[in-house]
Amino acid sequence: MSYYKKLLRINLSSETISIEEIPEKYRIKYLGGLGFATRYLYDEVPADIDSLSENNKSILAPGLLTGLKVGTASKTVVCFKSPQTGGYGRSIVGAKLGVALKKAGYDVVIIEGKCSHPVYIHIADDKIEFMDASSLWGKDCFEVTDILKEEYGKNFAVATIGIAGENKCFIAGIDMEGRQAGRGGGGAVWGAKNLKAIVCKGTGKIEPSNPEKIKELAAYWAKIIKNHPSTKDDMGYGSGEFYSWMNKERGVFPSRNFQEGYFQKIYDNLKEGEKSHLDPYYWVPGYSVGRNPCPSCNKPCSRVVEVKEGEFSPAKVDGVDYELLYSLGGALYIDDIEAVIKANELCDRMGLDAISTGVTIGWSMEVYEKGLLTKEDTDGFKLTFGNKETLLKLIPLMAKKESKIGKLLSDGVKKASERLGKGSEKFALCIKGLELPGYDIRGIKGMALAEAVSVRGACHLTACAYGLELTGSWWKFEGIDRLSTEGKGFEVKTLEDLMALYDVFGICKFSRHMYLLEGFKDLLKAATGIEKSLGELMLVGERVYNISKVFNVKAGLNRKDDSLPYRVMYEPIPEGVSAGNLVTPNELEQMKDDYYQARGWSQEGIPIKAKLFMLDEPEMAEEIGAGV
Repeated sequence: MSYYKKLLRINLSSETISIEEIPEKYRIKYLGGLGFATRYLYDEVPADIDSLSENNKSILAPGLLTGLKVGTASKTVVCFKSPQTGGYGRSIVGAKLGVALKKAGYDVVIIEGKCSHPVYIHIADDKIEFMDASSLWGKDCFEVTDILKEEYGKNFAVATIGIAGENKCFIAGIDMEGRQAGRGGGGAVWGAKNLKAIVCKGTGKIEPSNPEKIKELAAYWAKIIKNHPSTKDDMGYGSGEFYSWMNKERGVFPSRNFQEGYFQKIYDNLKEGEKSHLDPYYWVPGYSVGRNPCPSCNKPCSRVVEVKEGEFSPAKVDGVDYELLYSLGGALYIDDIEAVIKANELCDRMGLDAISTGVTIGWSMEVYEKGLLTKEDTDGFKLTFGNKETLLKLIPLMAKKESKIGKLLSDGVKKASERLGKGSEKFALCIKGLELPGYDIRGIKGMALAEAVSVRGACHLTACAYGLELTGSWWKFEGIDRLSTEGKGFEVKTLEDLMALYDVFGICKFSRHMYLLEGFKDLLKAATGIEKSLGELMLVGERVYNISKVFNVKAGLNRKDDSLPYRVMYEPIPEGVSAGNLVTPNELEQMKDDYYQARGWSQEGIPIKAKLFMLDEPEMAEEIGAGV
């Protein structure tokens, strides 16, 4: 089988390790990746603890197929109780660390406790050491990665937090060599534990149950991926390839802190043949200098971009993806790719989630322009939209929690609006504390529901509903109307269960047009020997999703937390293709009723006992299940 069946437990308080066997029933019920990480989070982390206490844990689990050289199967899951939302925290990253952990012999790593001093973990197969990290504390993610690779060799994988994680900023992530487990505050959890980094090398061979069949399937899917029409666009221009389409054809690229549904200042003034400077069709030819693909990726969408001269040089980063064209560009009314590249690099160096960082700064610019923040509050900074100089100065201040404005913004937009008050929460674009991604959900109602009910807060990847909603058809769905509320509950529920499977297997969701559900069945059998029907596979996704929901219920989250920002419900998109649209409170409540019914949950959004028994989770049914 493709399992080592081993869990590595690292206790930072006692600086001890232990190796445990993963129970057979877990391998059958949860398969791997997100399934393992979510179940162990439920098992071991009390949902009512302080997210920054030593009782929180950071649980890493490479996907079931990660390391087997199956196309785009590169993902590793990090689970924790989220400082941002107070509930279920999940971050997914395509990184070398997951492959290294699998080759070292571990399907799950649980990091617990708190060290009395800064430390990093050195893993070389079965040799695990606690190393003093005092000399690394205070260094940025790029510096730490370079130092550790110089010390141990370039074939070691590195994961590290930056200065933001050390300072326990709620929006701090974990950098993994240009890839980020960014969302939810996982970097703050490491910082609270005094854990600076993990450096890992595995020399073992991951043995699938049927090696020849895995090779055959990998070759088959490689051909499918190569010939798929989206591959050329993804490889040529990255995830931002549809940036112009989102602005001109759909009118749902949020800009100016969601005050607009497209980058109005730019697109209203483009001359024939001109492009927005955020458009990859403009900037890829001039700034791309190479690639840094995820492991086993045969359709790499990322590019290394560099600014070599001028005001924003030097700057070099693996990016800029669609979400950051939004959060560090459109949301701030900045149409300068060089400034966005520099801001992207600063976020990655500091260890800040770049989506949350940009959206939080966008909020500060709006409340400043509305007079709710004064120059005294901002240490003299002029927080006006389009101000590139201020953007680049704010990022390090947020990471270091320096100055009034840095401290105000350091934990994301929810905490910032609570600290400021004055009605500023009306301009805070977050759900459950997590900042909104780059889709104006006023004009994508199924996506609005998906973000409202997502267990980790505002998230475009929990259901990936945007692709279906914006095109009208995908997989089993056809004739979807993005401006209608009808049938959205079943749609979102089905997509969430399917996307959970991608994270169980470790397959990139940018290849979801290719593998679909039907591709998983044979891959599972070849990798593990486990046979499951398509219905049983979907049940795995549903089971994993329900466990994450149960964790949130135990943490005190309920129906009222499945909500939308004020602006989405009360201020329609003013101009453009989607002008006049919003999601009213009544529409949201109707879609939530529809969704809870499709899920088999109570009207308060709690899984009912019968549903949890059906999912073979009797302990959860008795502990938290609604009904009799």
